[in-house]
Amino acid sequence: MTLRLLQHLSQDGVRGVIAAQGETAHFLPEFPSIRSLALHAIAQGISLTAAVEAAGKGDAVDIAAEYAADRLLAPIDHDDDAHILLTGTGLTHLGSAEGRDKMHREAAAIETQTDSMRMFLEGLKGGKPSPGQTGQQPEWFYKGDGSQLVGPTAALTMPAFAQDGGEEPEIAGIYIIGDDGQPYRLGLALANEFSDHVTERYNYLWLAHSKLRQAALGPELLVGTPPEHIEGTSRILRDGATIWEKPFLSGEGNMSHSFANLEHHHFKYDLFRRAGDVHVHFFGTATLSFTDGVATQEGDVFEILAAPFTLPVRNPLKRADPVQVAVKTL
Repeated sequence: MTLRLLQHLSQDGVRGVIAAQGETAHFLPEFPSIRSLALHAIAQGISLTAAVEAAGKGDAVDIAAEYAADRLLAPIDHDDDAHILLTGTGLTHLGSAEGRDKMHREAAAIETQTDSMRMFLEGLKGGKPSPGQTGQQPEWFYKGDGSQLVGPTAALTMPAFAQDGGEEPEIAGIYIIGDDGQPYRLGLALANEFSDHVTERYNYLWLAHSKLRQAALGPELLVGTPPEHIEGTSRILRDGATIWEKPFLSGEGNMSHSFANLEHHHFKYDLFRRAGDVHVHFFGTATLSFTDGVATQEGDVFEILAAPFTLPVRNPLKRADPVQVAVKTL
C-alpha cells in the first residue's frame, strides 16, 4: 500500500508526523516535521519509507477526524519561509493548451498560432526524452516563497488589486536540497495552484503577475514512485451548493512532459540547489472553471479531491484589504 505522510498540530500546539497506509495511520515518534524526517533519511542514506519503518509506531490516529478538526497542516514547511520556493510549469498536460490558447487567441484576435500552442506542441514532441537525454524546456513560473503557502483548509486570499481568484487543480512535487547540493523528491501533494486568470488573459506577458498568488496543499504527502494515472474532481461551492464541477487528470500518463524532464529544467539552475531549501513545484493542469466562464467571488469554496489521496484540499476564497505602498528615498 502507498505510504502517505501528514503533519499534525495538536490542540496544545505540539507538532507531529503521521504515517498512513490504507485506512490505518499512526504517529511517528521523535519527528516534529516531515522536513526533519527527510533530512534524517538523507543523512542516513535511506529512503523515506525506510526511515518511517525504522522510527517505529506511536499512537494510532484517525486522519479524517483530525482533518475535520482542522489539525492537519500542509505536508511541508520550514522555520524560515524564505527557504521555501513555490514554482511551477504550465502547458504540461494533454489538453492543457485548449483553454490557454482559446484565452489568448480571443484576447489577441489573431489567426496565427499563439505562443501557448507552439509551446504545447513542442512539449508533445520533446517533453518525454529517453533516459539520459535532455527534453524540451517547459513554461516556468515563480509563485513566491513559503509565506504564500497555505494549509489544506485555510483561506486562499487574493490581493485587493486582483482581477480574479481562480482554482488550478494540480499535483505538486515536494523537494528538499541535501547538504550535497542535490535535490531529493520527498513525494507528491494534491494542490490548488490558484491564479488570476483575468489578468493573464488581458496580456500573456502578465502571466508572471497572475502567478504571484497564494497556493494550497492537501494534507497528504504521497511517498514513492509517482502514479502514472491520477484522476480527481475539482469543484466550486457557493453558499453550500456546487456551482461548477469537473473531473481532472494528472500523472505522467496524462502529461506531455515527464516529471524527470520538468525536474531537470527547474533544478538545472544553481540558485535552486541551495542546501536545506524546500521546493514546492506545481506540475500544471488542463482543467479550469475560468475557461467554462465561471466568475468566482469571495466566499466561494474550492474543493479538489483525487485518489490515491484520501483527503481533499478545501479552501474558501477571500480578498485582502487594500495596502498603501509608498517608496521613500533614503
